[in-house]
Amino acid sequence: MADKKKKLSLIVFSGDFDKLVAAFTLASGAAAVNYEVNLFFTFWGLNAVKKAKGRRFTGKGFLARVFGFLMGGRKNVPLSRMNFGGMSPRLMTGMMKKRNVATLNELVEASIALGAKFYACEMSMVILGLTLDDFIPEVKEVLGVAKFLEISQDGETLFI
Repeated sequence: MADKKKKLSLIVFSGDFDKLVAAFTLASGAAAVNYEVNLFFTFWGLNAVKKAKGRRFTGKGFLARVFGFLMGGRKNVPLSRMNFGGMSPRLMTGMMKKRNVATLNELVEASIALGAKFYACEMSMVILGLTLDDFIPEVKEVLGVAKFLEISQDGETLFI
């Protein structure tokens, strides 16, 4: 009997730079050693997989469009501590490059290349007025919590 493939499911709730680096480090690392990897992006975590690179008025409705602008896509994610007016992610990325450590964008690309599956949270999308078209093409499906729990069954699940 063949061994069942190990599974890691990540609930990506935070849109903070350092937490996204952690989520995608775990995702790419697990995928590299042949885990099934599922990432469920919800609320501020959706920012990591938005198609728009900079600040855009995305979403339906006034408040949703304001939140869409403020979130700003992966290019504008803040550091969770010592953000220094938005400069810290750029400084951190520079430090990562200087020390030959994969950057956030490189970790996202590695996760994609290694076959991690990306899912968007239906409830968060409804609240924020977003559609599947607002996300990178690797986000192939919009799920509710029950379906994500079904996909995550029999594996490890982490909340970041």
